[in-house]
Amino acid sequence: MADKAYILGLTGGIACGKSTIAKHLESLGALQADADELSHKLTATGGEALPEIRRVFGEGVFFPDGTLDRKALGSVVFHDSAQRRALEGIIHPMVQHGMMEKADEAAAKGIPVCVFNVPLLYETAMDALCDSVWVVSLPREKQIMRIMNRDRLSRAEASARIDSQMPLAEKEEKASYVFYTDKPEEETLREAEKRYNELLKAIKKAQ
Repeated sequence: MADKAYILGLTGGIACGKSTIAKHLESLGALQADADELSHKLTATGGEALPEIRRVFGEGVFFPDGTLDRKALGSVVFHDSAQRRALEGIIHPMVQHGMMEKADEAAAKGIPVCVFNVPLLYETAMDALCDSVWVVSLPREKQIMRIMNRDRLSRAEASARIDSQMPLAEKEEKASYVFYTDKPEEETLREAEKRYNELLKAIKKAQ
């Protein structure tokens, strides 16, 4: 059992291929802590975040059976930044706690690296918990096309999704390493594997 797992932050723009890299790192032996997955569990039936969401937003964002009406909640927070911050104030601390539990699990199992897969890593200041951060990036036009194809959205809707996040250029500046995924997937995965093996060597050397 290690005292602490190395925490590798993984973030980037929407539809840039972050999850593909995260899954590949898992296949190489890392433990993944997925912020979106944790957030979904917190708001699923019986989820830990539901009582506080009900208290803050009322019964209007719930179905009669008590499950969260994600569409109703989305329409509330999408148009009102104060409401969005209120929701983030409920969800983000719980997600952060769950991520740190994953890092502890990695240490307990002797897994050297825990990957924090967080779309809004910088926006939520979770980069402060990471030992280093990898950013996954793509030219804006290719990003728009991927979102339109994947989510069946209009160009305007795809652009709005991109603009709701911190600009990729800012994320790249803050990153320890940047993956540009406007190339065949196999190439990106080979690059990720090379970087991961280099990281393992550096971790072992530092011990």
